[in-house]
Amino acid sequence: MDWGILEREPELVRLAAAAQEAADGAGSVALVFGEAGIGKSSLVKAMPDRLPGGARILVGQCDDLATRRPLGPFRDLIGSIGGELAQAVMEGVDRHRVYEALQGELAGVPHPAVLVVEDVHWADEASLDALRFLVRRMERLPAVLVLTYRDDELSREHPLRHLLGQVSRADRVHRLPLARLSRDAVRTLSAASGLDPAQVYDVTSGNPFFVAEVVAEGGTAGVPPTVVDAVLARLRGLDGPTGDALEQLAVVPSAVERSLVEALFADGVAVPGGRGEAPRKGRGAVSDMRLPPRWGSDQPPPTRSKRTAYPAELLAAAEQRGLLAVTPERVAFRHELIRRAIADSLPAARRIELDRNVLAALVARPGSDPARIVHHAAQAGDRDAVARYGPDAARDASGAGAHREAAAHLRLVLRERQRYAPAELADLLERYAVESYTIADSAAAVTAQRDAVALRRSLGDTLALGSDLRWLSRIQWWAGDPEQAQAAAREAIAVLEHAGDDRLLALALSNTSQLRMLADRYAEAITYGEGAIELARKADDPAILAHALNNVGSARWKSGDPSGRAQVEESLDVALAAGEVEHACRSYANIIWTLLENVRYAEADAFLPPAMELAERAEHVGFLNYLHVELAIRRLAAGDWDDAEKHAEFGMHDFVPARCPALTVLARVRIRRGRPGADELLAEAWKLAVRTGELQRTVPVAAARAEAAWLRGDHTAVAEAAGPVHAQAHRLAVGPYQAELGHWLAKAGHRVPADGSDHPYAVQAAGDWRRAAALWRAAGCPYEHAAALAESPDPADKLTALAALDALGAEPLARLIRTELRGLGVRHIPRGPLAATRGNPAGLTERQLQVMRLLADGLTNLEIAHRLVVSVRTVDNHVRAVLEKLDAPTRRQAAARAAELGLLAGPET
Repeated sequence: MDWGILEREPELVRLAAAAQEAADGAGSVALVFGEAGIGKSSLVKAMPDRLPGGARILVGQCDDLATRRPLGPFRDLIGSIGGELAQAVMEGVDRHRVYEALQGELAGVPHPAVLVVEDVHWADEASLDALRFLVRRMERLPAVLVLTYRDDELSREHPLRHLLGQVSRADRVHRLPLARLSRDAVRTLSAASGLDPAQVYDVTSGNPFFVAEVVAEGGTAGVPPTVVDAVLARLRGLDGPTGDALEQLAVVPSAVERSLVEALFADGVAVPGGRGEAPRKGRGAVSDMRLPPRWGSDQPPPTRSKRTAYPAELLAAAEQRGLLAVTPERVAFRHELIRRAIADSLPAARRIELDRNVLAALVARPGSDPARIVHHAAQAGDRDAVARYGPDAARDASGAGAHREAAAHLRLVLRERQRYAPAELADLLERYAVESYTIADSAAAVTAQRDAVALRRSLGDTLALGSDLRWLSRIQWWAGDPEQAQAAAREAIAVLEHAGDDRLLALALSNTSQLRMLADRYAEAITYGEGAIELARKADDPAILAHALNNVGSARWKSGDPSGRAQVEESLDVALAAGEVEHACRSYANIIWTLLENVRYAEADAFLPPAMELAERAEHVGFLNYLHVELAIRRLAAGDWDDAEKHAEFGMHDFVPARCPALTVLARVRIRRGRPGADELLAEAWKLAVRTGELQRTVPVAAARAEAAWLRGDHTAVAEAAGPVHAQAHRLAVGPYQAELGHWLAKAGHRVPADGSDHPYAVQAAGDWRRAAALWRAAGCPYEHAAALAESPDPADKLTALAALDALGAEPLARLIRTELRGLGVRHIPRGPLAATRGNPAGLTERQLQVMRLLADGLTNLEIAHRLVVSVRTVDNHVRAVLEKLDAPTRRQAAARAAELGLLAGPET
């Protein structure tokens, strides 16, 4: 019996249906996920027999390399794909060519095409970039994209989170969480072995891989509790040469191509000291062997034993034991956990020896991937090889858009900084700073750039020093340290002012203009920026021109001059035409932010999609996170609070410009829903905002704190939160900021001078609730519209507002309005949402709560259906809704999330 497809019929049926729909032109994405050993690869292997006739299946694998292979899973497809895609992937530099070739491959005939990318949790940045491109287009392709991954290994910061967030917004998505095997399934698997199925289940907990290993071992007596021990127990039956060969292959974290296998075993496998003829001291024992010299040394290799074994017999023996899968092209372990179990069991000295073997074989082969060389060099402790090949590996990764991998390579390289001349080291530090900046690792970027500046000072290179100071200023602002950013900016101008390079001086002036604009010192920003514009035009440099136009235009626009918008949009056009992605992203971000501040949400909606697509394509993580937070602000205004939270989560990293507003959005949703935890979020946001000293950070946090205080009836706290920041905004004449904080001060009974603004908050603060409500409705802001309408003295208006707030789930404000209505003598006041949905923060219905509690008890969908006397299909729909509302990819995680929210306590069903 094929244990790999046991209890996987629903998933296979769903994948087959998806493929049939794709054949009819409706493509989709399928997510197959679960813990290690759950059977994701087995499900993939069972797919071909279920697919419609003529379907093509393409399978690529992501590898657990310390630094990933750029486009690794797509390289695996070579040999089964067309020449255009194969060539694009092999060259790898032109990412857009890779994207178009991928799209063309999936659109080709025969179709449907089923592209499987396994273990996406190990994907490199370039592959994630390509997958994002595909996800946005799958619904229009005659294809299915199947992604497998381990959901229990995804931290909040894991790069895969961004891709999964995008997938969740696709129109056709199939979520296929793989559960552990039931006791019945384990009983079936154990039947032929004569083992006690209860003991097998107790040892394995139903993990399919664990079950298979225990059954293959033939007994549970003395079975170790981990799969590592199970695998090593099976290895003990192999002869010495085969065991040595498996150890050698196990240190290569991917399928091993046949040419590398042949290079590793060109002379067979020697058994040092006659190890295959006498009892071994244990797997990997090294006390009786001489370690080979480091690659590249002048020492001769160690003497080999005369007893050798060659690849064919070694691979056959391991294959027959079910440890390896061998094809004409490559050799791979049957399961990644087998490889890890062997590799992790090796003593350090033995593992170093084996990695040195792989390193020597790779270096001897022309065209070897530098990333693989660096991985094995690092594992083997070969610093010379890391220093020699690391910069090239980083350059390849960066060129392919894999910026995290590029940063990882450079991090390794810089551990050997003493090997480089000062000028070369300064260049490497700059590259590392830029890569770290791009992936929003602000701390690493600042440290590296400071070191680069120190080296430039010692070298006396004035132009390079000025350029690096300008970069340091930018990176320090990015890291949330505006004072240090200003200091570096001043020095950059001082260094470059008489250096004779108009281009670098223009960039330094523009950088200072940017900092002044962000600090709301608009007149100074315009002065510095206009000087930069003049020099940029003189130097015919579109990048600097775009940068300076952005700063001057933003300063004018924010200070109330509408002509500033045209300059920012000109900056965007110049940047896009010149292919300057970072400058274009910044122009988009400033346009969107200013539109959001001025309640021009429909106009912001036109800029958000192209901005996010550009940042995604360029893998500029910092700007992508920032744009997600801007979208979160937009969704908060639209009353789509679930979506607002989802996008705000993208900003919950150490990247201050995104983290501060992300915390504010998350807090505001909790405030308006009456959920706990808002105060803690706002405390952190306020700390970050105060450090920046920028109104764009302090005002939203102060407004959120004021709103929370007003909802709990603490008018003194409203004034304490809003008053000082409002005074600063009034002094600097920043209209939208004055309007919102003035509104909360007015709500708390303070007189606020009218500024003649038509901002809805300013209108509301002036007492014209009716006009404010109309403006909020026109802007598409249901919560603000209801809040303004509730200020009407007419109970009918208050009842209308109450209905809107109940629909939003805005319980705190709704509770206040009910109190006011009772005070007005209104007798028939709606009770609000049903207790079943009001009483739980996830918004589950009463039936969904019942399903959740049974699911948490470990019942299957069929068992739940029998308990509730409904169809299995109905339960399937309820379970899917529960997982989505709890934002949990697995049943286990849904149960844990429900326990955290206190949803499991309730009446028996």
